[in-house]
Amino acid sequence: MNPLFLGLIIAGVVLVVGVLLYNWIQERRLRRRGPRAAGSQAGHVARDAGHGRAEPVLGPRADAEGSPAGESAGPARADGALDAAAQDADVTAADEVPLPQRLAARSREDLAPDPDIECVVWLTLAQPAATEALGHALSARCAKPLRWLGRGGGDARWRTIDGANPGLWNEIAACMLLANRSGAASRDDLEVFLRLVDGVAASAGAECVWPDERDEAERAEALDRLCADLDVQIGLTLLKGEPGQLAGTRLRGVAEAAGFRLSGAGEFEYAQEDTGALLYSLQNLRGQPFTLENLRASTVAGVVLLLDVPRVPEPVKAFDHMRLLAKRLAQTLEAALVDDNRRPLDDAALADIRAQVHATAVALREAHIDPGGQRALRLFG
Repeated sequence: MNPLFLGLIIAGVVLVVGVLLYNWIQERRLRRRGPRAAGSQAGHVARDAGHGRAEPVLGPRADAEGSPAGESAGPARADGALDAAAQDADVTAADEVPLPQRLAARSREDLAPDPDIECVVWLTLAQPAATEALGHALSARCAKPLRWLGRGGGDARWRTIDGANPGLWNEIAACMLLANRSGAASRDDLEVFLRLVDGVAASAGAECVWPDERDEAERAEALDRLCADLDVQIGLTLLKGEPGQLAGTRLRGVAEAAGFRLSGAGEFEYAQEDTGALLYSLQNLRGQPFTLENLRASTVAGVVLLLDVPRVPEPVKAFDHMRLLAKRLAQTLEAALVDDNRRPLDDAALADIRAQVHATAVALREAHIDPGGQRALRLFG
């Protein structure tokens, strides 16, 4: 046989096999991304661990309803629907982008699902369901904070599903925070959450888009590492010299005169006057909570002014205010202003601390976590 003719035959066979293989791969990918009908009962789509992943893909800037402008946020997407043919490429691209850049830089309603920091399961109900359809799930507890959000009746806004909102709901978003100060959600934590949602989907007759707990656990670990790098708390210590002790009654009087109020957590809190947002706190150096009773009967060796940088709006301004107040309190209480290692804090040292606060605030904003914003309060809670 002519070698050229033989080569053409072989090339043709290879081309046909390649096309068939490519089509099989694409079909398999599309099947994994759509809601699965296998194991369904009354419209419920059963979860199959390791399949059906719908990685959140950041889309255009969200409108007032938390959805990309001009689109209706369906449950088969996470803040930015793409057609099935384009989804693979965008998911791959998103995975290659560093996590801080993948956190969406856009305005959100406080109640909108946040798939950048939450594991979100989107449920579509064939028939509107009342809040009672969630049963015990509303009171269930998982390793990380849960939110059950819904919308329906032509209202595009997400609302908290609880006793105050009886429904009816056409769409439900089950959301579990991926990380906070207690660490990242583990694969086991995510499995418990997904089993809980599975029961709700079965009882409500809902079709779902299920994430893969392995991938969600990896996202949780990455988010936890990012937050650990940005988790900065600044303490300025007021220390009475030996053998001096500060009477609790005097401490309370001075603190309240300066604008602090004793909280139920046993700390004196200084809040922003116009918004009520906590700026910093005054705590017992020994770590014991203050109460009205022990303040009347005891003395303390010192106190700590604590600024929780991620949880404070405008951290630099808050630090400047805390620094000035710390100096005044030190004079009034005849105490030394020192750091955690009990070294005196002069103006140069305080300037260095201020620079650290500024750098942390900048890094938080670059990661699209506004200091004092809803994301920050949840991630650093």
